Amino acid sequence: MQQEWPVLSYQKGKATFDTLHMWTQIVGKIKLATMPWINHSWHITLRVSLTGLTTEMMPYKDQDFQIDFDLIAHQLIITTSKNGIGKFDLHGISVAAFYKKIFELLADMQIDIKIKPVPVEIANPIPFEQDTIHATYEDNHAAAFHRALLLIQKVFLEFRSGFRGKCSPIHFFWGSFDLALSFFSGRKAPKHPGGVPGLPNWVAEEAYDREVSSAGFWTGNDQLPEAAFYCYLYPEPEGYKTIKLQPKEARYNTNLGEFILPYSVVQQSADPESTLLEFLQNTYKAGADLAKWDREILEDEI
Repeated sequence: MQQEWPVLSYQKGKATFDTLHMWTQIVGKIKLATMPWINHSWHITLRVSLTGLTTEMMPYKDQDFQIDFDLIAHQLIITTSKNGIGKFDLHGISVAAFYKKIFELLADMQIDIKIKPVPVEIANPIPFEQDTIHATYEDNHAAAFHRALLLIQKVFLEFRSGFRGKCSPIHFFWGSFDLALSFFSGRKAPKHPGGVPGLPNWVAEEAYDREVSSAGFWTGNDQLPEAAFYCYLYPEPEGYKTIKLQPKEARYNTNLGEFILPYSVVQQSADPESTLLEFLQNTYKAGADLAKWDREILEDEI
């Protein structure tokens, strides 16, 4: 049986998504402070879990710990390898209150970590300790978001299974608040121009130092006020933006520099999984052909 995909409304869920975004940045920065560097910043990402989003295991001195957003029980949970556990409810707290609570819990577990308390990849960021504006958490929007991530991840796994080259994990970038998957040609790319708000240029340069085809999902923003899937190539090959694709609703967004397929098109499709997989496969294949990737070497079957 086809699983029913949840409705996601950017307009109705925006306040919850914006608050979650800032919370995930705090947790992501904690992971950044503990993990050794891995290429393309893969070490700092979160992963989709059965209950929400997780850091997975992080080392700290003589113990390991993990932070989980439980979007079913609607709690933030910290567990340690010494059988420590701490949690708090996500309802009715601001980013500033979340920041205070999580570091109090960590201190109770003898975990002393310092982060730069300012969001990244957004214009005009509010320091976490001062952010009392973002303070909305509505169960239905959080639960729908999590359910969508689980369903999307299954399709991404199927898409990823046919690629033999260097490939990222399927992971959640807290800076841009998106679930992403990237394929690499193996060739070097031109130096990235940088310019991402709140992000040192060297991070973007390192992230894009190889030719890449990236696909992902995010809940929307002011530039694109709807949940959507995306795909782009870096560097973008000549003729990429004029490709005609299936599903027919896929469009190249000039402002974003990537192909976009509204989440609602997938959600309302008679076969959401096949519709999304078609978008992922067609954007990758067309881009890889234009960029002259060696698909015979890189692919098993896509």
